[in-house]
Amino acid sequence: MTCKYITADTFYFLDETKSGGYLEIRDGHFGEWRSELPDGVELLDYRGYQIAPGLVDTHIHGYGGADIMDADPQGVLQMSQALLSTGVTSFLPTTLTSSFEQLEKAAASVASVAGTEKGAKIQGIYFEGPYFTEEYKGAQNPAYMGDPSLEEFDAWQKAANGLIKKIALAPERDGVATFVSAMKERGVTVALGHSNATYAQAKAAVDAGASVWVHVYNGMRGLTHRELGMVGSAYHIPDTYAEWICDGHHSVPEAGDILIKQKGYDHVALITDCMRAGGCPDGDYMLGEFPVVVENGTARLKSSGSLAGSILKLKDGLKNVVKWGLASPAEAIRMASYVPAKSVNIDDVCGQLTAGYPADFIVLDKDLNLLATYINGEKGFEA
Repeated sequence: MTCKYITADTFYFLDETKSGGYLEIRDGHFGEWRSELPDGVELLDYRGYQIAPGLVDTHIHGYGGADIMDADPQGVLQMSQALLSTGVTSFLPTTLTSSFEQLEKAAASVASVAGTEKGAKIQGIYFEGPYFTEEYKGAQNPAYMGDPSLEEFDAWQKAANGLIKKIALAPERDGVATFVSAMKERGVTVALGHSNATYAQAKAAVDAGASVWVHVYNGMRGLTHRELGMVGSAYHIPDTYAEWICDGHHSVPEAGDILIKQKGYDHVALITDCMRAGGCPDGDYMLGEFPVVVENGTARLKSSGSLAGSILKLKDGLKNVVKWGLASPAEAIRMASYVPAKSVNIDDVCGQLTAGYPADFIVLDKDLNLLATYINGEKGFEA
C-alpha cells in the first residue's frame, strides 16, 4: 500500500473549492482532504499552485500527428501519451463519417489497445456519424451518410468490444426514434448534429432519448424567430448537454456567453474537436479523406476553406472561457472535466477529485497555465 499527500493553495473539488490543506493519494486513488498533514508521510508540495481534476475530452479525432481514422493502434497510444501535455487525462477517441469497413477497423484498433495506454485514459469511443445530412456536412463526407442502422451499429460495437459510448446523428434521418431508443437501452449516449433539423424533429429525437448537441453553432441549422432549428433546440430543450469548441474561431465568445446562459454551466461541455495537427506545426494535413491546411490557429478544408475540426488544446479552451469573462476558474474547470464526463455517463470513473476515484489530476498556476499532469497519482507530464 502506498500513501502520499498533495498540498496546494487551491483544490477544485466537485461541489466546493478548498484553500490549502492536504489531499491523500492512496494506491493511485484519491483519499480524503485534511486540514493537517499526518506525521511521516510523503508530500507533493505544490504551494503557490492549484490542483484540479484531469480534463475530459469527449470529442477529439486526433492529436500529435495521430488520427483515429488511421486505424493504427500505435497511433492511438501515441495520442494518449501526447494528450497529457494538454491536461487531458480521459478521452473518447472520435471517428468521422466513413465507410462501414473503415469505421469497423477504426473501432477495432482502439479496442485492441484500450486498457494498455499509459497516458490519457480511453474511456470509450465516440462515433461522430455517419448518420448525418448533407446540408451541414462540415468536414464529414456525404458519400457515406445514410439512415441509422442497428445492424451496422451492432457490428461496430462488436469490433469495438463494447467501447462505443456515444454516437451522433441528424434528427431528420429516417428511423431515428427507433434507433435512439435502442441506443438508450444499450447504454449509448446519442448526440445530435450536422443537421438541418427543425425544432419538432430535434425534440422528437430528445424525447426518444438523445441528450447531447454536437459542437453547438457549428454544423447545424440556426435559430430564427419562426423556426428554432438546431441551435434554438439546444437552447430551449432542458436536461441536455451542449458541446462547445471554445477556440474563438468556431464561434465568438459572445455566442458562448449566450449558450452558457441558456444551458447553465452544468450543461455545457468544453470539447476540442481536435484533429491530428493538434500540437504540430502549421502545414498540410489530412482529416479523414480531406486535405486540410493548418495556419493562423485554424484547420480548414483546402477545397472550401471551411473549418475542419480544430487544433485546440483543452487546457487552452479552459483558459479562454475564463479570459473572456464567461466563467470563474471553478466553473470553467467543471465544464472541462465533470460536465463532459457526466454527459456520456463516465462521471463514475473520472472528472473529479473525489475519494475513491483514480488520482488523475492537473497542477495549474494562478493564471491557469498547466504545470503538470498526473495519472493514477504518478506524474505523466511536466511543463
